[in-house]
Amino acid sequence: MRRMGKAEPATFSSALMASWRVIWAVMLRDIRTRFFNHGLGYIIAIAFPLAHILILLGVYKIAGRAAPFGENAAVFFGVGLAPFMAWNYMSRFIMLSLVVNRPLLAFPAVHILDVLLGRALLEVLASCCMAVLLLGLGVAFGLDIAPHDTVDAALAWLAALGLGLGFGMVSALIAQVAPGWVTVYFLSIIVFYLASGIIFLPAEQSDRVLEYLTWLPTLHLVEWMRVAWFDGYSDRALDRTYVASWAIASIFLGLALERLMRGRLMGG
Repeated sequence: MRRMGKAEPATFSSALMASWRVIWAVMLRDIRTRFFNHGLGYIIAIAFPLAHILILLGVYKIAGRAAPFGENAAVFFGVGLAPFMAWNYMSRFIMLSLVVNRPLLAFPAVHILDVLLGRALLEVLASCCMAVLLLGLGVAFGLDIAPHDTVDAALAWLAALGLGLGFGMVSALIAQVAPGWVTVYFLSIIVFYLASGIIFLPAEQSDRVLEYLTWLPTLHLVEWMRVAWFDGYSDRALDRTYVASWAIASIFLGLALERLMRGRLMGG
C-alpha cells in the first residue's frame, strides 16, 4: 500500500517532459522578445540571413563577379553562402542566448542547457525556413537550383547546423566568464568568411595554401554543399569526416563546459 506524504520518485519521462516545458517557455519568450517585443518580430530572424545572402549576391552582381564554377554566379555564390550563413547565425545567436536570458537562470526550474537548446531549436527553424525561401526565390527567377545529390546536400546542411550548435554552445559559456569573447568571435567570423572558399575555388589553390585553408571547418561546409550541388565539382578540398568531427567534438565540449560551469553560473 502506498505510503501517504512521500513524493513519488521522478521518472525519466517526467523529467524529460518537465525539461521540454521549460525549453518551450524559453522559445516562446525568445520569439516574443527577440525583435520589437512582438511575436511577429521572429519573422525578422528568418529574413536577416536571407537578406544577408541576397545583399552579398547583389554586391557580387554589381561588381561583375563571374562564376568560378558553373554557368550562374548567383547559384555558385548562393550555394556557398547558404551553409556558411546557417553556421554563422546559429553560432552567433546561441552564443548570445545566455547574455539575453541570464535573468531566467534565477528560476530553479530553468537550467543553462534549457536556454541553449531553446535558442538552438529556434535557429534550426529559422535556418530551414531561410533555405526554403532561398530555393523558392531561385525557382521564381528561373534559376537551375536542383542539387546534383539531394541527400548529400541535406547532410551538408545538417553539418552546418551541428557545427553552429557546437560553436555557439562553447562560445556562450566562454562569454560568461570572458565577455570580451563576444567581440573576438564576431571579428573572427570575418576571417572565416574570407577564407572559407565562398568567393574563390579552394581546389585551385596551391598545395601549401590549401593545407592552411583546410584547417577551417567552415571551408569544408562550403565545399561539401558545392560538391553535393554541382556535378563535376572537385572534392580536393573536402573532408566530410573532419567537419563532422568538429561538430560532434564542439557539441560534447559545450556539454562538458555546461556541466563544469553550472554551479557558478546558476549561482550568479
